[in-house]
Amino acid sequence: MDGTAAGAPLSQGVGYGIVLGLGFAFALGMILVTIILKRYNSELQTSEMFNTAGRTVKSGLVGSAVVSSWTWAATLLQSSGVCYRYGVSGPFWYASGATVQILLFATLAIELKRRAPNAHTFLEVIKARYGTIAHLVFMVFGLVTNILVSLMLVVGGSATVSALTGMHTIAAIYLLPVGVIAYTMVGGLKATILTDWIHTFILLIIIIVFSLTAYATSDVLGSPSAVYDRLVEAAAVHPVDGNAQGSYLTMRSTQGVIFFVINIVGNFGTVFLDNGYYNKAIAASPVHALPGYILGGLSWFAIPWLTATTMGLSALALENTPAFPTYPNRMSEDEISSGLVLPYAAVALLGRGGAIATLLLVFLAVTSATSSELIAVSSIFTYDLYRTYFKPEASGKRLIYTSHVIVCAYALFISTFSVGLWYAGISMGYLYLLMGCIISSAVIPATLTLVWSGQNKWAAALSPPLGLAFALIAWLVTASKECGTLDVACTGSNNPMLAGNVTALLSPIALIPLFTLLFGVDKYDWKSMMQIRRADDHDLADVAGVDLEQTAGGHVETSDEFHEEQSKLLRASKISKWTTVGLTLALLILWPFPMYGSSYVFSKPFFTGWVTVGIIWIFGSFGAVGLFPVFEGRRTLKHTVQSIFWDVTGRKRPKTIHAERLVVDGKRASSSDEVSKKDSAAVGDEEKLGKA
Repeated sequence: MDGTAAGAPLSQGVGYGIVLGLGFAFALGMILVTIILKRYNSELQTSEMFNTAGRTVKSGLVGSAVVSSWTWAATLLQSSGVCYRYGVSGPFWYASGATVQILLFATLAIELKRRAPNAHTFLEVIKARYGTIAHLVFMVFGLVTNILVSLMLVVGGSATVSALTGMHTIAAIYLLPVGVIAYTMVGGLKATILTDWIHTFILLIIIIVFSLTAYATSDVLGSPSAVYDRLVEAAAVHPVDGNAQGSYLTMRSTQGVIFFVINIVGNFGTVFLDNGYYNKAIAASPVHALPGYILGGLSWFAIPWLTATTMGLSALALENTPAFPTYPNRMSEDEISSGLVLPYAAVALLGRGGAIATLLLVFLAVTSATSSELIAVSSIFTYDLYRTYFKPEASGKRLIYTSHVIVCAYALFISTFSVGLWYAGISMGYLYLLMGCIISSAVIPATLTLVWSGQNKWAAALSPPLGLAFALIAWLVTASKECGTLDVACTGSNNPMLAGNVTALLSPIALIPLFTLLFGVDKYDWKSMMQIRRADDHDLADVAGVDLEQTAGGHVETSDEFHEEQSKLLRASKISKWTTVGLTLALLILWPFPMYGSSYVFSKPFFTGWVTVGIIWIFGSFGAVGLFPVFEGRRTLKHTVQSIFWDVTGRKRPKTIHAERLVVDGKRASSSDEVSKKDSAAVGDEEKLGKA
């Protein structure tokens, strides 16, 4: 294992340039943005702002953040791999099996904001309801989820960087997170969400370029018809075992549908137990949480579906041409599992330009999702460990310091762990299939915490570890019976993973009623969740010389505002249940299974229509999470640009908050003498406009 790729299409200099250069460019950009937001939009980097983005993010940015966080390296690389293995069914099974979790999570996001409006993590909700034992159990499962996701990002991303540039894999593992650490520490969750939008914008453009090249402008392919003809030829030479007529052009795929089940189960865990998605829900303003998640889920669907339908099928169509990197051989199983289908197809389609585009694509996917994981883990350690068990009265300054330390320490831990996996020969594909076995037993108990008052603390605390034990037994016993050995190849095959994943997700269905029978039905009144408190950031406000109440995210709700917000959230909760269930049924059953049941093999016109719908959908996604956030924040952008212009030219000093904090008779009070009532109203309006 020398860690370098022979015959890489790009030089190591290009690899280091993108990994380090772009990383630091984003970091510097976020430092500048943070300064601008502080000066012109009243945003002070408090512990609340660092971990919750002020709880004021609008639906467009929530949607783009969801898309970016859910677009892992695996989204692009693994989906193309399943397309290469199983044909057109693979991308659809991947996309639908991972979209429904985001849509269903929209309901949970609303319930979290309704039940615990001041929470920083979903684990705080567990602690408030069940106490210490359940809190510690779910903290372990939550952190394991973050670790698995982070490992997949770094392992998959570094393998691709190495294959494309010849950079040593270990160098890529340690350098990929460097820029992410810098801008995450500077800007916190708000910086993460803003870079998520930038990443999503660029990523969608690259995917559009790939799809239009393969299906419209390529000299070798250039149309759905040409791709179709080559896929028919490929199926004649190497038919797909378990597919209808051995074709790549059918939804009837036995192995594909097994992957579909594994995919659904595993992804429930990585959404419902990943604190990063709760962070996005917490960051959203109340009226924007539901539309943000639905917008993000539907927009994300097109990314793996069209990317894999383009690049996976292009790999199959081009692998018998000299332009393909493995020509005249087919790709090996190790190469497929390592996620190299997409980069090889990009090189065959676009040459050096395809390699650069893929490198940029993977860099953006890895770094944007990694920043979300860094914030997720830092908020768990800061609020659920440090503030809960070590220093309940920690100041805002101390909480931010703790968050910064955890961001750095966690990144170092993940990189070092990834090196161990690389030496052990564990790939991104193996981790992707395994994650459901390990974490999914906690999905149902976590969900019921927010939607059912009857779940008792023992059902919540004991179901996840027992479900994990049952899942591991099912996984390893199935592998032993099928292969007679427990090596990486056998334990990573579909049937053992299927047994483990399904057992993990479904075991609480039996365990929770059992513990309910033994310990009784709880009669929870939801009050303790409401008592979760925000951090005290007055020390940071005092140092900065600002009125915390007037900063973005620092406002304390009045009773009337709280009741109005609860009314809106209750209405959104009712809408979300029907909407998300309807969309889930459409994507999982109504669309794919009639084609699966009929064993239909695509005709050329049908395949052309299939591709056309995918391309239209990706343009819709670009509008929804690429352009819509700009439109939604147009007033804030206009105000900020005008303020910068006035400031630079000296024509007019921009209105910012400079109210001092005073201490009168031992109590805090803000001085209003420095700002007239008229100016205060104007600043308040600007602050509202600045809540993006």
